[in-house]
Amino acid sequence: MVIMALDHVRDYFHINAIAGNDPTNLDTTTPELFFTRFITHFCAPTFVFLAGTSAFLYGQKKTKKELFKFLMYRGLWLIFVEIVIMNLLWWFDPTYGFINLQVIWAIGISMVLLSLLVFLPWKLILCIGLLMVLGHNFLDEITTRGQDFFTVLWYITHQGGFIRTPNHLILFMYPLVPWVGVMALGYVFGRLYAQNYNSLNRKKMLLLLGFGSLTLFIILRIPNLYGDPSLWAEQDSTIFSILSVLNVTKYPPSLLFLLVTLGPAFLFLYFTENIKNKIVSFFLIFGRVPFFYYLLHIFIIHLAALLVLMVSGKDWTIMILDENIFTSNDLQGYGYPLSVVYLVWIIIVFLLYFPCKKYMEYKLRNKNKWWLSYL
Repeated sequence: MVIMALDHVRDYFHINAIAGNDPTNLDTTTPELFFTRFITHFCAPTFVFLAGTSAFLYGQKKTKKELFKFLMYRGLWLIFVEIVIMNLLWWFDPTYGFINLQVIWAIGISMVLLSLLVFLPWKLILCIGLLMVLGHNFLDEITTRGQDFFTVLWYITHQGGFIRTPNHLILFMYPLVPWVGVMALGYVFGRLYAQNYNSLNRKKMLLLLGFGSLTLFIILRIPNLYGDPSLWAEQDSTIFSILSVLNVTKYPPSLLFLLVTLGPAFLFLYFTENIKNKIVSFFLIFGRVPFFYYLLHIFIIHLAALLVLMVSGKDWTIMILDENIFTSNDLQGYGYPLSVVYLVWIIIVFLLYFPCKKYMEYKLRNKNKWWLSYL
């Protein structure tokens, strides 16, 4: 949750970030900027994967029918939130000229589909998840352009892309495959955290999954065998050659992207399982109110960028973002050095701690209020 905020602060504060400067473009990036972006790659796969794990744990005390209803309603709610609330917070454009369907959309629609999968045997769910995650890059060669029904369906399913309506530009940034598979695997992964599962066996499995994912990444990536549409190539320096190896595709997430992000996530779970201290307690506050934190941090970051412009006497209206951000030069030159991005990130995370702590305490005092589970 905290690392995610770094990427979003970078989006709004780093020089030319909103104008389209890609931090993973090896021709223009620096190692510091690349790794600032790369470390935030861990967020989306882990969110989607552990959303599946949470679904499994919730279902331990529910019937399959109850779990189906919970996931279906929660998924539809998240789809609504992405379209109506998140796009307003991201862009501050009340006309919704640009609608970007991102990670909340992916989690929501994956929950809807997982609600159907939960009636299947867990081994079949595992096979479906593995098929999507391991095999979807075979579909990379299938590309299309246009706005006909089947093209839009392919955008939503795998390719991603823009469509235009009379009043809106819509971007499917997070297509369903392989995100549905990632959540399905997370659901099966939840079995490791069932009450009767041996903790030593779980830790062994976490090590196996972590090192196994990274080993498979190396086996597939170094010889450019399979798993990512962008091949790596030797660069002018060793560090940039390493960056090229790590420069994997997120939209849609390639197999190699998922291996290099979920692998370390498994190892992180292994090494931190029994750690309890004040630092952990600080960060757990955000994890206990993730949805509240997500909405609030986007709003605060965007508002902070607008206020900085206002205080500095610059045109704050450029922070009212619409589809013209892709064609105009209004945001060229806007932004600050990477050091400022990190400073703003630290300040915003610190400020977010207090409302998140208050809201967490409110939820604990009001467990009987069902609607709080949606916030």
